[in-house]
Amino acid sequence: MKVNVVKDIEELSLVAAKRMIEKVRRQPTTVLGLATGSTPLGTYRKLVQDFQENRTSYKHVTTFNLDEYVGLAATDKNSYHYYMNDHLFGQININQAQTFLPNGAGVDPSEECLRYEEKIRQSGGIDLQILGLGENGHIGFNEPGTSFSSQTHVVTLAETTRVANSRYFPSLADVPTEAITMGIETIMKAREILLLVSGEKKAKALREVIEGSVSETVPATVLRNHPNITIIADEASVKCLTKEYQTL
Repeated sequence: MKVNVVKDIEELSLVAAKRMIEKVRRQPTTVLGLATGSTPLGTYRKLVQDFQENRTSYKHVTTFNLDEYVGLAATDKNSYHYYMNDHLFGQININQAQTFLPNGAGVDPSEECLRYEEKIRQSGGIDLQILGLGENGHIGFNEPGTSFSSQTHVVTLAETTRVANSRYFPSLADVPTEAITMGIETIMKAREILLLVSGEKKAKALREVIEGSVSETVPATVLRNHPNITIIADEASVKCLTKEYQTL
């Protein structure tokens, strides 16, 4: 596990985007695993800026997103389909037919989980997975207590997660109670992982990931077992660490 400390979210976004751009240029057919939320927004802006200025091509790239809310159509402004199209896919030259997210509006979410897992397998697996970190230590929507052997599945969202995400909705009551998420085993099969962590609210969770015990009570601690993971964390998020780590 590599831990790189950067000054702030702006520098984090730049460093993460550079890693992704290098990967795509070196391997044009790369399969990217993507995250949503506030932390990767700056990274996606950097990717768009690079595309506009340097024309890095995503024509042959395939993407799989971590998760989607159950019950939201792709056209819903609070869906992750909408988020990705708005912040990234609609602004680069990626083939939309090669961008995949779980169908949260499907008739049978359980069947959708099986279909999504199979689609990832058929693609050859994820080359580079981008992750954020939840305040309770979740990755994707894998809440505390999720089995490390889980594959893509339907999850009941923890109240803390719904509260944290309610800032994107008119009210807490509008936040879905369920989501489809890649499982922890699915995530861990990625050949490389970048964990992006920003803000003091994530500091306790990050301490558990780096210095705590590996336990399903803090799902992200499983990342310690991954052979090729880099954590990019800003100064605010490393305040609870007891050791010093590499500063970029």
